[in-house]
Amino acid sequence: MSQLFSKATLGTLTLQNHLVMAPLTRSRATGNIPNQLMAEYYAQRGSAGLIISEGTSTSPNGLGYPRIPGIFSAAQIAGWKLVTDAVHAKGAKIFMQFMHCGRVGHPLNLPAGARVLGPSAVAAAGDMYTDAEGMKQNAMPQAMTEADIKTAIEEFAQGAKNAVAAGFDGVELHGANGYLLEQFIRPNSNQRTDRYGGAIENRARFVLEVADAVIKAIGKDKVGIRLSPYGVFNDMPLYDAMEADYTYLAQQLNARGLVYIHLVDHSPQGAPVVPDSIKKMFRSVFKGKLILSGGYDAARAESDLAAGKCDLIAVGRPFLANPDLVARWKTGAAVNAPDMDTFYTPGAKGYTDYPVLG
Repeated sequence: MSQLFSKATLGTLTLQNHLVMAPLTRSRATGNIPNQLMAEYYAQRGSAGLIISEGTSTSPNGLGYPRIPGIFSAAQIAGWKLVTDAVHAKGAKIFMQFMHCGRVGHPLNLPAGARVLGPSAVAAAGDMYTDAEGMKQNAMPQAMTEADIKTAIEEFAQGAKNAVAAGFDGVELHGANGYLLEQFIRPNSNQRTDRYGGAIENRARFVLEVADAVIKAIGKDKVGIRLSPYGVFNDMPLYDAMEADYTYLAQQLNARGLVYIHLVDHSPQGAPVVPDSIKKMFRSVFKGKLILSGGYDAARAESDLAAGKCDLIAVGRPFLANPDLVARWKTGAAVNAPDMDTFYTPGAKGYTDYPVLG
């Protein structure tokens, strides 16, 4: 009996299977507003149990990349309603991922009046693509004041209300991959000396205050979080206290009763291996649902579910290239390979035109 394709529960929701479409930035939101093309893309993948949307900013300040969507305007809420209606019609549930890019960004990608912000004035190594002028170095962020922090927390809470108004079943806080929440957690990007910096109790404060505010806004059954212990993306080097720090985070998130923790493992793409000990620690400390991701195929997904290593399995690129991934995995059909050249380009090519089974 396949567990992967059987129904699953997530808080008060029933999912049509144990497969999660991972959040995937696709840069098709022209003017930072979701559109009909995006609704078509997500609906094509509506056989997943849960879809987690591409990273979506709760603030004009968080729009680090070109053409990523937001959830802070009436037009954005209306655009996302097209998406959630289309997805729900296919039977899937959908959470919105909140991605505030923080210091990973460039002013050329931001609307007028928005600022590149971070915990400290420490730029992330690496380049950022801009539509206006091509590749640019990541900008030097402005160190957030306590007032900036308070505003950002309020933006997350309002974004959660807006997401629910747009028809989302919940939200995922992006505390991974070097974006703002993780920038506060990690000691290289957070060099603050106030109550938001120093010991892990302080570095985790912003993330936990955001979680508290979002839970207060929409309820803990609608709030998950993505974390990337041992992730190095966007200039997040490994450090000695990593395991202890993430154990503290797991305990604190468990105490708040979040509906899930979603762990990133980019080792199949060449990132450092995430030790099994970390995955096991989250499994034992956190009593909500655990979502694992990272290079899964159907057999390994089935095996990890059967072994009780997690509750749900997230896959990214296979869903990107195979709208009907569930049917392909179920029948053992061959899968399409993703076309990396069109991951972030505007338009339908490489987005909504992947072939499906006859």
